[in-house]
Amino acid sequence: MKRIIASPKAPAAVGPYSQAVELNGTLFISGQLPADPRTGEFPEGIEEQTRRSLDNLGYILEEAGLGFDDVVKTTVLLDDIANFGAMNAVYAEYFKGDKPARVCYQVAKLPKGAMVEIDAIAGK
Repeated sequence: MKRIIASPKAPAAVGPYSQAVELNGTLFISGQLPADPRTGEFPEGIEEQTRRSLDNLGYILEEAGLGFDDVVKTTVLLDDIANFGAMNAVYAEYFKGDKPARVCYQVAKLPKGAMVEIDAIAGK
């Protein structure tokens, strides 16, 4: 069974996609930019942008009745791989138990000049 998940606490989708889609108990969360859900603005610096992206991801997990311990895979996109260490330090604050599988890429550019975008797959 397919179900669309949308959290009012996270930034709304700004295109033809959903914040997340649950299919047979597996949740696929779209890439989360570091946008403040109220203003759409990005915080300064990679640490705060990573924190905001993960907070937004957390709101969507919460809406689906899940948490960070239920995440099995993430993809992290960085505009500069030199920010990997700083991003990783913040990321570790959110994933304290069993860690999900992960890939991390440097990309040429992210939407709206973001420094980071993070997506996830989760399930029980």
